[in-house]
Amino acid sequence: MKVTIVGAGNVGATCADAIATKHIASEVVLLDIKEGFAEGKALDMMQTATTLGFNTKIVGTTNDYTKTTNSNVVVITSGIPRKPGMTREELIGINAGIVQSVADNILVHSPDAIIVVVSNPMDTMTYLTLKKTGLPKNRIIGMGGALDSSRFKTYLSQALDKPANDIHGMVIGGHGDTTMIPLTRFASYNGIPVSTILEADVLNQVAADTMVGGATLTKLLGTSAWYAPGASVAYLVDSILNDQKRIIPCSVFLEGEYNQKNICIGVPCVIGRIGLESIVNLNLTVEEQSAFDKSAAAVRNMNTALDGILS
Repeated sequence: MKVTIVGAGNVGATCADAIATKHIASEVVLLDIKEGFAEGKALDMMQTATTLGFNTKIVGTTNDYTKTTNSNVVVITSGIPRKPGMTREELIGINAGIVQSVADNILVHSPDAIIVVVSNPMDTMTYLTLKKTGLPKNRIIGMGGALDSSRFKTYLSQALDKPANDIHGMVIGGHGDTTMIPLTRFASYNGIPVSTILEADVLNQVAADTMVGGATLTKLLGTSAWYAPGASVAYLVDSILNDQKRIIPCSVFLEGEYNQKNICIGVPCVIGRIGLESIVNLNLTVEEQSAFDKSAAAVRNMNTALDGILS
């Protein structure tokens, strides 16, 4: 199985490394527009194969899309990263052009590929990719919810002082500091609802910390995070290539689910060999549905920046 990652920066390279070390694909192609950058990252990673014990072939290329031919999954991470003080809305004008060009070039050489969108603003870039390519909705998936959920589970783990792998939780809604919705009601520790263990104020703080998880790291690092985003992409790609059918919150196109239409936004999805297998309809409370509606409205407002591009 072959995966192409467009954008060999921190997120793309971390994703490639995770895919290789976890034996998820037989070949990974890293593509970047900066001369020699992807080739250097690929060579560096290949030199860890014997010490880390993987056989995945990692190839780097400078803007040569022929190297991506017959990819099963294509991950788009390219675009400028969010800088401190920069909103995701400000990224739209630049990143829309980049993502559109990448998608067009990819489909020339891999017409059957499933596309995973990571570029920010992620929900809007996923919607743009779907509309511009005309592909069925199962083949266009935005990664954000997987990352937001991993951050949610990390903060829950710290609050509970329990292993993160024993904790389940998900975040739905838009992939943004004010639009994501950590579903505290559904979170559990080995099947035990965390709401029966943590005080309400602690659980509320966990949710609040989750919502600013990306901004917190941007402030600390001076740029967007990469370890957790790269690992989240690899987790999603693994579910696709190996038909894991995991339930992963992803940004996908809604056609009435959760009372929303004509929008890409984070909802729990069954992810398998064809990409989006199905959308899991949770029975949200009135309060949760209201929060989701507000999140969708914010995403729609951001999507208005695409009006000239999509016309």
